[in-house]
Amino acid sequence: MPTGPNHPSANGHLDSLRFRQVLGRFATGVVAITALDPVDGRPCGLAANSFTSVSLNPPLVAFCVAHTSTSWPKVRGAKVITVNVLAEHQQPVCAQMAARGGDKFAGLEWTGSPGGNPVLEGALAWIDCAVEAEHPAGDHKIVVARVLQLDTHAEGGPLVFFRGGYGGFVEPA
Repeated sequence: MPTGPNHPSANGHLDSLRFRQVLGRFATGVVAITALDPVDGRPCGLAANSFTSVSLNPPLVAFCVAHTSTSWPKVRGAKVITVNVLAEHQQPVCAQMAARGGDKFAGLEWTGSPGGNPVLEGALAWIDCAVEAEHPAGDHKIVVARVLQLDTHAEGGPLVFFRGGYGGFVEPA
């Protein structure tokens, strides 16, 4: 059995830095989750790299949101939310969506999805969803949402998060 500084301690606790280093070796795509705030009608959103498909029947997706997110309550207030699959050139969009406070849509171009939410210009695809469940999970919550409508939007490669940085994906020849 492996031992040493990179192995869990005898009491089962992992070092959080080591946890990030190891899990950072799993590449993820990046999405922006958007909606129109039902209180003031303004666009709101957040970035997530913990997005996945869950089920084909019924069509479900999931993503994780930090308990400390100030954006999620605004997005969550909408009846329909929209997942934007970000393209490799949209790292600045991701940074803007991930920032705390301020106008996350300043300078961004978008059109409305059939559900009425922002589809960011240049996003590879959009998925309109309705939240079905939220499950507490450590310092985050896992959000499960039913897919209502979806479509491709722009061409290009995905924005990829790997080892704490952003990049693209080179398609095989």
